[in-house]
Amino acid sequence: MALFSVFQTTFLLALLSLRTHQSEVLSEPLPWAPESLKVSINSTHQCLHLQWSVHNLAYHQELKMVFQIEISRIKTSNVIWVENYSTTVKGNQVLHWSWESKLPLECAKHFIRMRSAVDDATTPEQRFWSNWSSWEEVDVQNSLGHEPLFVFPKDKLVEEGSNVTICYVSRSQQNNISCYLEGVRMQGQQLDPNVSMFNLYDVAFIRETGTNIYCKVDRGDDIKGIVLFVSKILEEPKDFSCETRDFQTLSCTWDPGRDTGLLKQLPQSYTLFESFSGKKILCKHKSWCNWQVAPESQEMYNFTLTAENYLRKRSVHILFNLAHRVHPMAPFNVLFNDVSVTNATITWKVHSTGNYYTLLCQVELYGEGKVIQHNVSVKVNGELVLSGLQPDTEYSAQVRCANANHFWKWSEWTRQNFTTVEAAPSEAPDIWRNVKSVQGYCVVTLFWKPLTRLQANGEILFYNIVVKDLDRPSGLQLLSVPAPANRTELTLDQRSYQIHVTANNSVGTSPASVLVVSGDPGDEEVEEERVKGTEGGFSLSWKPQLGNITGYVVEWCDRPRDPPCDLQWKHLGPNTTSTVISSDAFRPGVRYNFRIYGISTEMVPHLLEKKTGYSQELAPSDNPRVVMSNLTSHSFTLSWKDYSTESQPSFIRGYHVYLKSKAGQCHPGSEKAVLSDDSVCCKYKIDDPKQKTFVVGNLQPESFYEFLVTPYSAVGEGPHGAFTKVTTPDEYSPMLIRIILPMIFCILLIMILCYLKSQWMKEKCYPDIPDPYKSSVLSLIKSKENPRLTIMNIKDCVPDTIEVVNKHEGTGKSPTEPEAAKPTYLYLLPAEESYSGPGPCICFENFTYNQAASDSASCGHVPVPTKAPSQLGLLTSSENLLTALEKNCMNSLEEIPAGESSLNYVSQVASPMSGEKSSLPTNPPQPELCSEYKMQMAIPLGLAAPSSSGSSSLSSITLLDEGEHYH
Repeated sequence: MALFSVFQTTFLLALLSLRTHQSEVLSEPLPWAPESLKVSINSTHQCLHLQWSVHNLAYHQELKMVFQIEISRIKTSNVIWVENYSTTVKGNQVLHWSWESKLPLECAKHFIRMRSAVDDATTPEQRFWSNWSSWEEVDVQNSLGHEPLFVFPKDKLVEEGSNVTICYVSRSQQNNISCYLEGVRMQGQQLDPNVSMFNLYDVAFIRETGTNIYCKVDRGDDIKGIVLFVSKILEEPKDFSCETRDFQTLSCTWDPGRDTGLLKQLPQSYTLFESFSGKKILCKHKSWCNWQVAPESQEMYNFTLTAENYLRKRSVHILFNLAHRVHPMAPFNVLFNDVSVTNATITWKVHSTGNYYTLLCQVELYGEGKVIQHNVSVKVNGELVLSGLQPDTEYSAQVRCANANHFWKWSEWTRQNFTTVEAAPSEAPDIWRNVKSVQGYCVVTLFWKPLTRLQANGEILFYNIVVKDLDRPSGLQLLSVPAPANRTELTLDQRSYQIHVTANNSVGTSPASVLVVSGDPGDEEVEEERVKGTEGGFSLSWKPQLGNITGYVVEWCDRPRDPPCDLQWKHLGPNTTSTVISSDAFRPGVRYNFRIYGISTEMVPHLLEKKTGYSQELAPSDNPRVVMSNLTSHSFTLSWKDYSTESQPSFIRGYHVYLKSKAGQCHPGSEKAVLSDDSVCCKYKIDDPKQKTFVVGNLQPESFYEFLVTPYSAVGEGPHGAFTKVTTPDEYSPMLIRIILPMIFCILLIMILCYLKSQWMKEKCYPDIPDPYKSSVLSLIKSKENPRLTIMNIKDCVPDTIEVVNKHEGTGKSPTEPEAAKPTYLYLLPAEESYSGPGPCICFENFTYNQAASDSASCGHVPVPTKAPSQLGLLTSSENLLTALEKNCMNSLEEIPAGESSLNYVSQVASPMSGEKSSLPTNPPQPELCSEYKMQMAIPLGLAAPSSSGSSSLSSITLLDEGEHYH
């Protein structure tokens, strides 16, 4: 027990002694600690660059060491980076190390320190850390200046998808600063009162000119910004390949991929490195590069292509044998020799690739719509005979070559054209005809189709036409039509002719086409059949004909609506009874007519069948122009006889007659229909397209109707245009018209007759009232004072006598008593002369005032007495005459009872026409001149006619009753 205690004590003392020794060693400085630590800044790359050295190291001594580096931010206790850097250190060597900061260095202070340890097997006793070096402070903010606001980093370049930290530094104490990325505000983190940072994650490429970032004071004018350049990721080159064409140069190509979007000042570069020769070149182009083949005939090549830009590198490798990458150059001097109608020889040359290489050349011949290939082995020159060619045909031949032993790529094609020699046409023209009878002649329009190039064997120059009269074999007509015409017109008698047509080129003549035209134009009466077309054309079939039939011909027009007809035809064999007619000219809504002819052994065509149809039917395009007639109170007739169904875009099956009325009732034979405008009407259906009249009945008198006639087909009916309006007449109107019209005719006839006899009627019924100012008596009165007197005044007229006629009423006496009928006369004698013979007389009479005067005709010629009565005396002037006349008239009126007398004026020129004939002279002398005027004074009705007394010839003036007025 005592021994164990002694042993334990000894072990503890030894262990204590060892620890004391170690503590003494650790307290001593490491002989190879880092010294002379210096820190520099690269603001462009945001890097801290450290350099230091290790002292006490022999000049030729090399020692592996580990340096531990610590980086703190803002304060030394805030360590943000620790890294162990291992390297081999030599004597007096300056060591370097760089660190890139994610946060811009201008945004915060940084502190750096380091320590070292030996990591070399030759000095195991030195494997412990040295003391830390003192902290090195890096503060970039001191060199920024005195501007109020800064944003960092400046013009930073990153790849797309990277993370970037942005910060701003403010010199003021204000914290109301906002930062924006392309106009969008960013949320940041405050590092200290004057510094904030913003983390951007997975940045995207926006434009080559960069992404805009700026910061500004919210209530100030300070604004600062930066441009962040984002590059697309550099891609690895694709399809890297190298080849030679002449064994002198290797041409290497590749696909660089998408552009990185960097500025032109920072593009990617491409380097080509060959490992066997150790050569390296910088390529001038980004997609290809040339490499000179080694003169020592190097066979194997190992290339490394490196793509590099400011941010990264990409590399691809390729290993190949030069002989396996031969891409021959295109053949040259391609020529054609010995070209004939059907053969030609092609020759060419190739570029030399050495005596040990054989090329495989491929020849392709294009012509007649097909391609023929030939393979030929060639060293220097090539030759090939082409056979089986068509005459006068243009061919194209091309040649290319490749390495026959180790195929890599074909060379480019070398093309050349040639044309074979012409030959006589090999086929007869395809002919047809159209026959018309005009004024006793047959007008034959002869058609033919141009020969194809394979059939013509050259350029067709003209067509020969021979017309042979079959009724007169000696009759022969020759005609030559220059190409490219395809028709001609012949005027022939109505007999049978045989027509031969041949095509001619510069070498010879084609076989002849024969056709017989008879005197009959061939318009046989054949019933027309309807066919239905499709998008592929018209499918036609016909009955086979018994007898000697050499074939059939189908005839139609491509454009029937555009005269003249573009005649088309198709020849078919004798065993064919159906065909499909298709054409690019067929249009929907156009009616096409087909005629099927049979060709006899005598080459005479006979019409067999007619077909008509549409490639696609359309609804009728227009309505008929309807004429209304026979309008009655209960019906009217509609007709549209000028409506042509041939020009419609479909087969017309009938017509619909629409009738509108206010009553809206539909009678039997019609049905109600609702139009597109929701109006209701009655519809009548006509199933026969040939019926073009329709009677609308069961109508009401004096009613308003509207009608519309539209055709219909299998695909629809015509347009619903404007309706025509009609009003039915009254039921009795026709009867009244039959009565009134004759009456109107009679009245018009009477009016015409009256108009023609108007002068006669006027004279008989209502003669003109004479105008005193235009009286012919003026010409008889010669005024001495005024010989040009045109107006008759009372002063100018000297009356002969005034006759007073007594009138008795209510006296009880018979009107036949002589006393009552005898008038009293007032004689007015001239002063100087005595009238012994008869003289002219003028009679005035007014039927307006005295109707009885017209009956009595109180105008007479009385004899003039030789002596005047004594009670009147002589009047020597017109004034005296008037005075005396007035006096005697008044006296006479006093003697005559009131209401029983009248006063007549009898002129010297008046002739007696009525009155008391017994009182007149038996044989009175007749005046030479007598003018008759109607009375201008009123005469009471029932007054007796005046009578004349004695032998005097006087005119009478009838006096008015006392109750009447003078006019």
